[in-house]
Amino acid sequence: MVVDDHPMWRDGVARDLAAAGYDVVATTGEGHQAVRIAGAARPDVVVLDLQLPDISGVEVINGLLAAVPGVRVLMLSASGEQQSVLDAVKAGASGYLLKSAAQADFLDAVGRTAAGDTVFTPGLAGLVLGEFRRLAVEPAGEDQLAPKLTERETEVLRLVAKGLSYRQIAERLVLSHRTVQNHVQNTLGKLQLHNRVELTRYAIEKGLD
Repeated sequence: MVVDDHPMWRDGVARDLAAAGYDVVATTGEGHQAVRIAGAARPDVVVLDLQLPDISGVEVINGLLAAVPGVRVLMLSASGEQQSVLDAVKAGASGYLLKSAAQADFLDAVGRTAAGDTVFTPGLAGLVLGEFRRLAVEPAGEDQLAPKLTERETEVLRLVAKGLSYRQIAERLVLSHRTVQNHVQNTLGKLQLHNRVELTRYAIEKGLD
């Protein structure tokens, strides 16, 4: 599903997705309508513009997640402001991509979002992590969850938070793809989380980088 208030941009994104083999179930330019349509269309991924004429992108994210539990929201915005990215991630967005991204990078981001990855335009993940560290009010010593993780699990968690895929993490740490998957599953179990999006949000909130 594509949500953007600029008709030419919205139609272009929808055409690119359709040409790449994706089933575009709906398009709209208004936030309230997006939430209503999503409940019926049941999209797996919503490509969402941050600035809409009626309600904010953050309000749309909240509405989408309530209407379609488990839906993955990929922000596609012209704004790379830290606060915009931060607000979107806190609201539950799975990723944040700038509209200046190349078509191939956008299509790759949609595929990764659909697969459960978190995706950021290069550089934005670091900005978000840094901002969460600055805003953190809970001293690290009071965190009762992080000590349960092994050094390797923490290392994998940091890379997940940066938006790296399992394959990229495996290459970075010289591990097998399955070993990385096992570390992620163990970490999810220890932290009582359910998926990579929740895991990324946890890592960001704890200021892990």
